[in-house]
Amino acid sequence: MWLAANETAAAPGIEGYLVTYGPLVLMFVVLYFLLIRPQQKRQKTRNMMLSNLKKGDKVVTIGGLHGTILELTDDTVVLRVNDVTKLTFERSAVNTVTSSGAASEGK
Repeated sequence: MWLAANETAAAPGIEGYLVTYGPLVLMFVVLYFLLIRPQQKRQKTRNMMLSNLKKGDKVVTIGGLHGTILELTDDTVVLRVNDVTKLTFERSAVNTVTSSGAASEGK
């Protein structure tokens, strides 16, 4: 009797691995679908928004500054805050586009 119990404990087989590593795999799958995948989607839409910036867009920076884009380079954005004030920001500092330049030109 003792010998039979020892033999089954020594050779766990596929069931032993499933019981041992199954919860870890399940936790990784849940974390992927709840945390990693949505973050990748948000990052993709943000990168698309930053690449589609153009002159005349009204934007809000991460710091909350509202302005209109006057100039664009690969890394920087020059915003007109009022009639005389121009401020230069990193392109990544733009948080949202409030209205497109094409939409405001049509008015």
